[in-house]
Amino acid sequence: MRKKSLTQEDRDLFRHTVGKVISVATDKLHLKTSPKPKPIPAKRSVEHTQALDESISVTEQLSLEDSMGFLSPGLQKNVLRKMRKGHYGLDAEIDLHGLSSHEAKKQLLRFLHSCVEEGYRCVCIVHGKGYRSPDNLPILKNSLNVWLRQHRDVQAFCSAPQREGGTGAVFVLLRLTDKYDEQNDAER
Repeated sequence: MRKKSLTQEDRDLFRHTVGKVISVATDKLHLKTSPKPKPIPAKRSVEHTQALDESISVTEQLSLEDSMGFLSPGLQKNVLRKMRKGHYGLDAEIDLHGLSSHEAKKQLLRFLHSCVEEGYRCVCIVHGKGYRSPDNLPILKNSLNVWLRQHRDVQAFCSAPQREGGTGAVFVLLRLTDKYDEQNDAER
């Protein structure tokens, strides 16, 4: 490329337009650094002292032959399909039908607590279909639907297949306790 040659008139016009120029002593720029903001700690999930979170409510009433299903946020949808097919295998079972609602709740909480402590992953809870319930609305089935959704250790549940009790039983997938996570980390 050819270098352009400027006339004296163009140079004078440029100097007049630009004005007085001060030469720079150094080509390095020092920025003022403002203090960094303090980090905001991440919010921890609140660990409830009670096993049930009473703020969750279910308004839908189930009838005798209605099936139940629940999946915690973050779990894949095929977990329920795998549970129905028996992919997880049952570790324990409890039979609640015939108990009062209050007694069934106590038995359920005791059972779920011991299952989590033992490291059980999938359990079966027999609640009955509620044929003797007033207005054909099964009391234990509807109560269990609410209680399991509120329990902090329950990740998913669904009605059992026909050979395992059908709509009179429910398979429950429990979270693994922290002590089993630590053992797996140590083995790796």
